[in-house]
Amino acid sequence: MREHTELTVYGTHWCPDVRRARRFLDQHGISYVYVDIEQDADACAYCDEVHDGCWIVPTIAFPDGTLLFNPSASELAARLGLEA
Repeated sequence: MREHTELTVYGTHWCPDVRRARRFLDQHGISYVYVDIEQDADACAYCDEVHDGCWIVPTIAFPDGTLLFNPSASELAARLGLEA
């Protein structure tokens, strides 16, 4: 498993759920690194590994190793200690 020093969002450019999660993070001023798994072979392999061979995007990795898979705004807010 990769080590994360900051929030990382793994996704694809075409996924509306990825756009929704990124918009939420942007609106709340949360810093993150975005990685397009269709453009990054290592990221694609990582997502394949954590999802047993399928993609669930967005996959959001936190510095403590916690992963959220396609979280709702309320799930993401709760994890970040924010209001949805």
